[in-house]
Order: sequence, then C-alpha cells, then structure tokens
Amino acid sequence: MTARILVVDDIPANVKLLEARLLAEYFEVLTAEDGLKALAICAGTQVDLVLLDIMMPGMDGFEVCERLKSDPRTAHIPVVMVTALDQPADRVRGLKAGADDFLTKPVNDLQLISRVKSLLRLKTLSDELHMRNETARNFGIDDLLRAGDGRADDVGHVLLVDGRANSQERIIRALKPIAQVTAMSDPQAALFEAAERPFELVIVNSNFDDYDPLRLCSQLRSLERTRFLPVLLVTEQGADDMIVRALDLGVNDYIVRPIDPNELVARCLTQIRRKRYNDRLRASVQHTIELAVTDALTGLNNRRYLDNHLKILFDRSLARARPLSVLIADIDRFKQVNDTYGHDAGDEVLKEFAARIRSTVRGADLACRFGGEEFVVVMPDTPADIAAVVAERLRAAVENMPVRLRDTGVALNITASFGISSRLTTVETPEQLMKQADLALYEAKRAGRNRVVASAA
Repeated sequence: MTARILVVDDIPANVKLLEARLLAEYFEVLTAEDGLKALAICAGTQVDLVLLDIMMPGMDGFEVCERLKSDPRTAHIPVVMVTALDQPADRVRGLKAGADDFLTKPVNDLQLISRVKSLLRLKTLSDELHMRNETARNFGIDDLLRAGDGRADDVGHVLLVDGRANSQERIIRALKPIAQVTAMSDPQAALFEAAERPFELVIVNSNFDDYDPLRLCSQLRSLERTRFLPVLLVTEQGADDMIVRALDLGVNDYIVRPIDPNELVARCLTQIRRKRYNDRLRASVQHTIELAVTDALTGLNNRRYLDNHLKILFDRSLARARPLSVLIADIDRFKQVNDTYGHDAGDEVLKEFAARIRSTVRGADLACRFGGEEFVVVMPDTPADIAAVVAERLRAAVENMPVRLRDTGVALNITASFGISSRLTTVETPEQLMKQADLALYEAKRAGRNRVVASAA
C-alpha cells in the first residue's frame, strides 16, 4: 500500500523510530518537528495520514488536529495521535479535536501498522468520492466540504450486538444523549437487522461465550448493504491479536474494556459523523452522474448517454441476432413556436412532447433528447414494422392533443415527423443506424411533415 505519511514529533529519536517502522512497510515518510511546520506541509503537499505527537512546544497536538480538521482542504486527512498520555480524558479530548485514533507510547508495531493501513483504506474510498465530486462544485460540493460533520446534532441510530444484558444496559445508558440504540444478543439476527434498517453504526461486543465476534464483522463487510456501515469493536485489555485482525477485516474503530462512557460517546460520534459525511458524498456523486446523463428540461436521457448506450445495445443486438430499431422524431415548425410565443412556451412544448414519448414507449426502450427539438428512441428486440407502429402511435398522440400553455391558456396544435431505421445486414455500426434514421426523417420532412418514414436501406 503506497501512501505518504507525515510524522510530527519534537523528539528526533521518536521521529526516527516511527520513520523506520513505516519505511519498512514501503510508505513514503515526511517529518515535522512542530505544529506550524506540520500544518504548512499538509496545506502544500498531498498527505495521506498524520501521526501526531501531543506534547510539543508552542502549538500542542490537540490544536494542530483541530486546525487540520477545521480546514476543508485538510479535514479528510486521518490523524492518529501518538503520545505518552494514557488517560481516558486525554483520549476523549483528542477524539473531540477530530483525531481518528489515539495510540499510547510505546506503540505496538503490529497495532500501529494495522491501524495505519485500515485508515488509509478508508481514506482511499473517501478520496475516490472527492475526485468524482469535483465536477459537482457548482451543485453544492463546497457547502458539503465545509459541513463535513453532516447532521451533527441529530440523534444517531446504532445497532448494539452484545451477548450480555448488563453490558447492553451500560452502553445504552452511555449513548442515550446521542443515539437511539437497538440492542440484540443474536449475531446472525443482528446481521439481517443491519442489512434491513438504516443504522449509522454497529457496535460489536466481543463478550460472547460461544461465538467469534470477528465473524460478524467479516459478514458486515461482505454484504453489499452493510459494506460502508461503520463498525466499532469492544475488546478486552491486551486483546492485541483480535484488534489487529479486526482492523484488517475493515472494522473502523475499537474500544477496550472497562469502557469509559465519555470515550465511547466520542468514538461513536466520530463514526456517525463520518458515515453521514460519506453518505452525502455518495448521494452527490449519484446526483452528478444523473446530471451528466439527463436532459435538465425534459428529464429524458441526453445525447451523451445515447452515444454511450446505443453502442451497448447495438453490440448486444448483434451478438444475440436480435432486431434493434431507432426512431428519430423532430417537432415540426418548432422555431415558429419560439418566435411567436417565446422560449418559455417552446420549453413547455418540449416537456410535453417528452411526456408523450414516455407514455408511448416501453420501459425497455431508451428515450433521449438528441438536441433542440429532436428526440431519439432506441427500441431493443423491435423489428422495423413494430417500430413503425410505435412511431405512428406517437405521431397521432402529438397531433390529436394540443399543448395548452400554462400562463396564457393558448392551445398549440403541433405535429412531428419521424424517421425509422433497423439493424440489417447492411448496417454494421451504430453510426450507420443513426444515419439511416436521420435520412428517413429528412424524407418525412421533405414529403410534407407529420408523417412516419422508414429507411429503405
């Protein structure tokens, strides 16, 4: 796993020790001896993870972490505090400052590397979402980055999987101010519950007598519905092997017993907020994809989508020896509508025409706005004669029902012309198929408009 890690510590021996451990795992290592230099490096260089000491002269690690997490440019960088401080209050303060983990010196090598790799995997996913979201900056991504906490004040929804009733009660009581907790003692039933309900965190307690809790963690990561659901493992003191294996499986965080309630709350809040943030990123990515392939005015697919998907449908038709037809429709004398009634009226006509296409074609057909007043319908498994029937039905639906303008109540009588082509032995490419339909459309226009013409080729 290639990544760039920044080690921040004012004691050169500590820096050298961590640097040697990380270089042995083939990480690229940067170093800083104080907080100001660390902030400058993160602002000017791509850093994938920060190992941060707390007790430093000038600016301590808590302040460095807070500054990193408050800056949208660096808020996504995971921060692991590595320090001699070992009190629960110190861990809570570090977590509240935005740290992703808190490791106590001397650091266990295996635990350190496992934690680093686990956080880097999560950052890789987040980076991919950020990259895809670059094209969505005009659709609110800047606000999203500034509001990285998501709905920070909303009560979270947590699934607790715990084999003992008294332990369940303590955890539910600790989390009551921040979360609604559903407690279950059957791990397999809990797996189905996690897949069916919108939880934001699963807490898995390792206190089962006859069940390996890591099996549930693995199953949560393998199911599509729960793959991105954060998992917090509760372990015994000294269970280093279990912690390392859990992190390798993709568990997001862990806490050791006896549980400090404040630390539990801080760790749960961190995971819930990150889940909400990443959910918003994924929703934004999906929205961006929809914007990229959808015509904003009519809601039909756009030409970009047609150019990509027509080839897929054409190749499938060829491979399966099944018919494929294309219909190109053009609204007759559309320019007169714009010139006489204005572009708003023209937009209403386009939207109504798109609605009539939707009501006429099948769900399996691909309906697109090709540009201007021109529309394309691709009909898989449809021979030319059936495509002509569909086109005639659409032509009649347009001619027989005027478009009534909302603002003026004026009823516009419109018609459309249609050209059809089908994949024959002489049609070898999608481009040829479109060209034949376009020629047929031209013939329909030349012959007087408001008609359907099928390609003779």
